[in-house]
Amino acid sequence: MFEKPTRAIRERVESLRAHLQEENPLLVDVIGSFQKLDRTAYAMGLLDTHESYATRIAWWPLISVLGTFSAGKSTFINQYLGYALQKTGNQAVDDKFTVICYSKDREVRVLPGLALDADPRFPFYQISEEIEKVAAGEGARVDTYLQLKTCPSERLRGRILIDSPGFDADEQRRSTLRITDHIIELSDLVLVFFDARHPEPGAMQDTLEHLVIGTVRRNDANKVLFILNQIDTTANEDNAEEVVAAWQRALAQGGLVSGRFYTIYNEEAAVPIEPEALRKRYQDKRDADLAEIYQRMEQVTVERAYRIIGALENLANRIEHHAVPTLQDALRRWRRGVLVLDAVILGPLFVALIAATVSAGYWQGWRFAPPWLDGSLLSWIIAAATGVITAGVFVGLHYWIRRLVARRIARRLSERDAEGSLAAAFLRNTRWWRSLFHRIPVGWTRGAARKVEQARADADRFVQQLNDRYTAPSGSPEAAHQAGVSTTDAAPEPAGGQRAADSPAG
Repeated sequence: MFEKPTRAIRERVESLRAHLQEENPLLVDVIGSFQKLDRTAYAMGLLDTHESYATRIAWWPLISVLGTFSAGKSTFINQYLGYALQKTGNQAVDDKFTVICYSKDREVRVLPGLALDADPRFPFYQISEEIEKVAAGEGARVDTYLQLKTCPSERLRGRILIDSPGFDADEQRRSTLRITDHIIELSDLVLVFFDARHPEPGAMQDTLEHLVIGTVRRNDANKVLFILNQIDTTANEDNAEEVVAAWQRALAQGGLVSGRFYTIYNEEAAVPIEPEALRKRYQDKRDADLAEIYQRMEQVTVERAYRIIGALENLANRIEHHAVPTLQDALRRWRRGVLVLDAVILGPLFVALIAATVSAGYWQGWRFAPPWLDGSLLSWIIAAATGVITAGVFVGLHYWIRRLVARRIARRLSERDAEGSLAAAFLRNTRWWRSLFHRIPVGWTRGAARKVEQARADADRFVQQLNDRYTAPSGSPEAAHQAGVSTTDAAPEPAGGQRAADSPAG
């Protein structure tokens, strides 16, 4: 039976479709492919009808900036935007996650966390529920964790930037780390800032372990960049390499042995560096690293499109190659467990019942003939009622065993995997009218398999369309223009100071 999504989820998807039509029309068709997988997931029980795969991912490119207090995160953001948006200083200046997005309004506006928690277009939609899971009562205080800022900087068009509070002084640490995990999961690029003025990584070892262990196990670990800021403070001792090596060793202890470690500083806040040769060496290294970081930030729009299409293909593969086999294995264990308990519990009961009726003289050979069955209508009614009650007891015990074994197996299955709730999908297969001997999971029909295959084919087609749009093999400006690649959208100047001329307000 085909289950339709709720009206609320249909409206959310249509709202998403309308916004993408303006931002990136190519991705509008991708929503339809996710909806094909929705229909399969509804039938299998992986998704509830108030959910959609299309609303479980972030469609807007997301760059998150994480790190310790006074590591220069806000200064870096202001420098990149060319706009004095975030407060800066040596002390903690912001104790909330700040989501920064573009607005045509030249006035900067600061909106409460509710603006994010209640808007499905943002990556923190219903984050209050996640906060509540780790800190009871905190979900209602979402405004203490989040705020939304608007900014007219053109560099925010089509992307979202997140500035985080420092890890090392937050009173609601568990909730902060839970939100951080959520951010890392959704982000296309994660910039992790450390402070070169405090070269002892041990002071924040637990934070390092939290970030590093999560990064090591990720398939997209290359999206995390580690940045050592205020490296100019090492110039007097000329020991930048030693400071970097200390942080690299700290990361390696957590298992991260690959990836780039960038060193930067802000020219306006830099300590005087003498002699000139040393200053030039520091400046050249900073400029090269900033240029590479900016380039990665400018590329997130393209990377997000590919990532979404990759998520579509991965989801199709997960349904067919993970969800279905997992459910089939769970059904085998359920069937085996029920049969074993039937034999252990119902078998002895049945034997005891036969033995009791035999000892009572109710059998004549193979014929059940109790003395009170004298051929009258009343005796036949009593016999039929006794048989129904006895059968009902055995059937009731059998279904109690089915439910007991099913719940025990469901507890070992994921309630929120990439493809949905495997536990809910499995329990759908154990409803009372479903035969114990069904081997194919509910909803996994030929039509469902075709939808999954169509979604994979769609993903390949979308990648080809993106390649046609973003690649220019000849390298000529004309080819770049036809491919949709901008030849003028350069990254900001990797100079140390903030450029007032680039600010729309300047």
